[in-house]
Amino acid sequence: MQLGQLASEVIKFRRDLHKIPEAGFEEVKTTKYLQMVLKSLNIDFEIVIGTGILAYIKGSDPKKTIAFRTDIDGLSVTEESSCEAKSEHKGYMHACGHDGHMAMMLGFAKWISANPSEILDNILLIFQPAEEGPGGAEPIVKGGYLEKYQVDEIYGIHLYPAVPEGKLGLKSGAMMAMTGELDIDIITKSAHGAQPHQGIDAVVIAAQLINALQSIVSRNISPIKSSVLTIGRLESGERRNVISGSARLEGTLRAFDKEVYETVKKRILELLEGYKIAYNMDFKMEIRDLYPPVINDARLFEQFVRIQGEDRCLLLEEQMISEDFAFYQEAVPGLFYFVGTYSEDKGHVYPLHSSKFNFDEDVLLNGITSYIKLIRYYNENR
Repeated sequence: MQLGQLASEVIKFRRDLHKIPEAGFEEVKTTKYLQMVLKSLNIDFEIVIGTGILAYIKGSDPKKTIAFRTDIDGLSVTEESSCEAKSEHKGYMHACGHDGHMAMMLGFAKWISANPSEILDNILLIFQPAEEGPGGAEPIVKGGYLEKYQVDEIYGIHLYPAVPEGKLGLKSGAMMAMTGELDIDIITKSAHGAQPHQGIDAVVIAAQLINALQSIVSRNISPIKSSVLTIGRLESGERRNVISGSARLEGTLRAFDKEVYETVKKRILELLEGYKIAYNMDFKMEIRDLYPPVINDARLFEQFVRIQGEDRCLLLEEQMISEDFAFYQEAVPGLFYFVGTYSEDKGHVYPLHSSKFNFDEDVLLNGITSYIKLIRYYNENR
């Protein structure tokens, strides 16, 4: 089967899946659709961690097992995109391109099914739930599935509007940040707004604490080591004339280096302990460590650039976004890369997670082509 013959089917896969975005670990309709396509291709698979699918294709002369991973969940975003196929699930949208990722994987599966003579090594296709949260990669790794299928290396892919159409974006080493979620509850004493001296004002403390937290990155972390600490949500107060007795801060922290990440966590706690004494307040803090950093294997990176061609590869700086693909990379050598979607002429300029995110569906063939080139490289270099 020629790649051009896949185009219409891949677009249909994308549009069908775009209509049924679902939350992490709730991808019931999505999984049924994926199963239907895999069964039509006579590809064996098993269901894992509820809504995940592992499709295994045994090679005719295997020297290794190569895994390819796609994410399958949507986002709680109300769609405003220009996509011809609109979301049928109110309040949900494939605003991060996972519909395109699945379409590329299904197109690749169809190519595999139609070209059995080219499948020398074993191939594992991972359709992973809950990338947007709470994370499906870690339970797949901890469940021993990479060992079960004896995976030697793994590749992950993502549509990306910061990379131009026609390009594949990536870098060697640390490419995407590790991330955590931060919740701080400030507990003080309420009073009448006309008698502030009788209370302890949580609003004032919260405002000063937010400013102080920003100094952690600027004054405690080396300027040549990147990190981010963002407070994205603040809730406090009952009425305009009442001194607030509590406040809640919610935020995110990110870094490429685990030591830097731990330093930020340590300084947050030290600041809160200081504020507790200074303001006679109390606090509760929770930091949920989510995903490790995405660190691309140097050998796979250099090999990938040779295979795809330097003219097609755009070498990137580190990206502060995160990806649970990192859990696979902690278990086996792995490479994560972006398929460019940016086109100002076509209006494809909106970022990931935007209600207006969309892309030219022709770029999906670029992702499938990159998969096929990898397979053929391994066939020629056995």
